[in-house]
Amino acid sequence: MHKTFAALLLALALPVSAFEPLPPETMDDTRVFRVEVLQVTDIEPYRDALTGFIASLRASGLVEGKNLNVHQAVIDFDVENGGFWSKLGVLLRIRQEAGRIVEARPDLVLTIGTPATKYARGMMADAHIPLVFTAVADPKDAGCVSLVDGGEGATGSTLYTDMGDSLRLVRDVFPAVRRIGMIHSDDENGVANVAAAVTEGKPLALDVRARLIDKNQHIAPALKELYADGVQMFAVPLDTYYGLHRYEASMDLGDFGIEHKLPVVTLAMVRVPGAALYVGADFRQVGQLAGTQAAKILKRHTKPDVLPILRQQAPTVMVDPARLEALQVTLPPALAARKTEVGNGFWQIDMTK
Repeated sequence: MHKTFAALLLALALPVSAFEPLPPETMDDTRVFRVEVLQVTDIEPYRDALTGFIASLRASGLVEGKNLNVHQAVIDFDVENGGFWSKLGVLLRIRQEAGRIVEARPDLVLTIGTPATKYARGMMADAHIPLVFTAVADPKDAGCVSLVDGGEGATGSTLYTDMGDSLRLVRDVFPAVRRIGMIHSDDENGVANVAAAVTEGKPLALDVRARLIDKNQHIAPALKELYADGVQMFAVPLDTYYGLHRYEASMDLGDFGIEHKLPVVTLAMVRVPGAALYVGADFRQVGQLAGTQAAKILKRHTKPDVLPILRQQAPTVMVDPARLEALQVTLPPALAARKTEVGNGFWQIDMTK
């Protein structure tokens, strides 16, 4: 009894600060963090982005099966078999999944792509669930304040690269080209990418002509139409269309370019057999940048609003020398001096020099 009374007196004598919890970074946090992933369609570039995200968390000490639980929700309209696809349908499905996520109360939500980010972010903000996004071409199209400010409750990483710089590089490699054809779907990234190319191409004397097609349409008719319109090159935008149907559109475009001896360039780092030049952000690297921001939110309890949107500082540039040779095109000396041989016989051009 006397010992208990003495202990009570000692406790009362201690300063109030002695009873305050330790700062989060000094505590041994043994909890398992729960992350929900939301995306529209399951394509290889999105898988690369998620792989980079998970790798970045692992490097920060957050490991699946140990202190991290990741649940992935993919909204897919069976486009491989011509299933229903519409913006209204996408919106409704995203809202449904977002509602489920809100009820699950995860520690963080990762959205991959513009549609998932654009239509889920409001519900996450209302529920005070941190949202990190990746694989978004232009953050402003996903409801962000600017290229670096994610707005309320959100941050992440973007695929954004300066379209003017990309087109200047294309012009340097193919100086004879003046008219470029681009085929895209209603994918938000694709629409934004093509609009930027049309605008940025004009000061460079590049006439970019675009065709909008449905995600379930074959690409061949649009290719023939643009070819008849006098395009001298085809450029692939950031568009999920090219990753669907087991890359059917990408392969058909590459074959068309080879048959008609037209260069094909891609402004997204996606597989396009037959492409001679690749210019754009690397999905895996951009996913890693999103993971960097997510780790700060989970481990240091940082509010997403104060974290800037990250992006790859210099675009990844790849060249297929065999295709250049077939097109009788020589890489400019300034670019050739920066090349390094990588896998599959490709060259990578270091744009940081």
